[in-house]
Amino acid sequence: MKFSPLDASHRALGAKITEFGGWEMPLSYAQGTLAEHNACRQSAAMFDVSHLGTVRVEGADAFDRLQSVLTNDLGKIRPGRAQYTHLLDNDDASVVDDIIVWWVHESRFDVMPNASNTDGVVAAIGGVDVTAERAVIAVQGPEARKCVSTFWPEAAGVKRFDVAELLFGDTVCVVAGTGYTGEDGIEISVPREAATRLWDALLHAGVVPAGLGARDTLRLEAGLPLHGHELGKGITSLQAGLEWVVAWGKPTFRGRDALWAEKQNGLGRRLYGVTIEGRRPAREGSAVLAPNGAHIGYVTSGNFSPSLGHCTAFVLMSGEWTVGNVVSIDIRGTTVEGTICHVPFVPKK
Repeated sequence: MKFSPLDASHRALGAKITEFGGWEMPLSYAQGTLAEHNACRQSAAMFDVSHLGTVRVEGADAFDRLQSVLTNDLGKIRPGRAQYTHLLDNDDASVVDDIIVWWVHESRFDVMPNASNTDGVVAAIGGVDVTAERAVIAVQGPEARKCVSTFWPEAAGVKRFDVAELLFGDTVCVVAGTGYTGEDGIEISVPREAATRLWDALLHAGVVPAGLGARDTLRLEAGLPLHGHELGKGITSLQAGLEWVVAWGKPTFRGRDALWAEKQNGLGRRLYGVTIEGRRPAREGSAVLAPNGAHIGYVTSGNFSPSLGHCTAFVLMSGEWTVGNVVSIDIRGTTVEGTICHVPFVPKK
């Protein structure tokens, strides 16, 4: 089991700890997931996301190595910017991982894979796993930048999807205008020896600590996929509705031929968003049925939406469906209606 550099800080705040991707991480704190969710939507919350990997790719050939493997086109951005991209399985185009690339400077990229996928990403792209050397804190919400500006105005000024190396006191950190909540904010990669000092400064500035529970309800409301649910083995970028992350103009990337074949042959299933009345969520794996009772798919993620006051879910299913169509979902033996809707469920800010 791995532990965040902030583990002692979480326990001192009374966090409920859970295992996630081989790490012990805070699920929630004393105030609970609902309060943490609302803090992020209404003011500012911070999340320890140190369980995410950091693979550092450096050198004169770093750009070409990443460009030849990942789906998106790094040529669309420049040093000092971030990009969302996918790493595909070469045989069936499954999404091995969805990744944020931080282009820190000309010949250095910090590639940020999901918790359990770091070794596979290193095998695919090379580089060095530097996850153990730092913590990553995401500060999110409409008041996030205002809070950070009280003690670190340079970090607060990093714009959306920009990346900058900045001094926190005498410590060099990497700050990116990225996040996973649908709110404005920044993510800070801080050397582990300075992580507690930064966490405490954010607490002093009025930022509310939030755990993985709130992070999940926030990302679902924002219509953001989670690897192992909306992405993963057997699920391609096209099925997940994320073709915009695929740069077909590139001559090659891993899994390109298999993904192109799927595009030409047509998709057997697609990801849709549904709304469900009431507070009883449809959990992962719940069966989805057509009006005639035929089994057409399953729920990949579902939860109660604190912002909307009812439940939402992602469903992966066959057939062509449009907004307003109704399907049935089997929630532990009880059939409920789900209505196909636009995603994101809650508008991103």
